[in-house]
Parts: sequence; C-alpha cells; structure tokens
Amino acid sequence: MPQIRPITDLRNTNEISDICHAKMEPVFITKNGYGDLVVMSIETYEQMLEVNETDASISEAEYESGVDLLDAREALASLRRKHFG
Repeated sequence: MPQIRPITDLRNTNEISDICHAKMEPVFITKNGYGDLVVMSIETYEQMLEVNETDASISEAEYESGVDLLDAREALASLRRKHFG
C-alpha cells in the first residue's frame, strides 16, 4: 500500500528515508491535501529506470520487426470467441 505523508513529515528526513528503503517503493508527499512530491530511494529509482528502459527496448524491437501487433484486449476477446463461441 502506498505511503502518503504530509509535507510537514519531511522535517524528519531520517524517518522518510527509512520508509523508502524498508518498503522499496515511493513515498507520496502532499501539500495542502494535494499530491506535491514523490520521494524514493536511489535503488528504487534505478530499478524503475531499468524497467522503463527494458520496456522501451521491447517496444522498439516490436515496432522495428514490422509485424502487426495486437491489442491485448482484442487478442483475448478473439481467443474467447474461438474457444467459447
């Protein structure tokens, strides 16, 4: 479950840092009740970048292959129609 904290909690940076490292997920900071910042550990950030780069590489390879790609929902609907009538 995401951690959502008010901006005043940033006064205790050690606590926020501990939460980010323990949960390995971002902490969302609000200001006046609205989303304002996202704080995360360097490890979590680097992992997020790696996943993003991998996804981008896969998308680029799929596009360059020239093969017509199917939307996942359309593909599943087609399979259901074929097998379940």
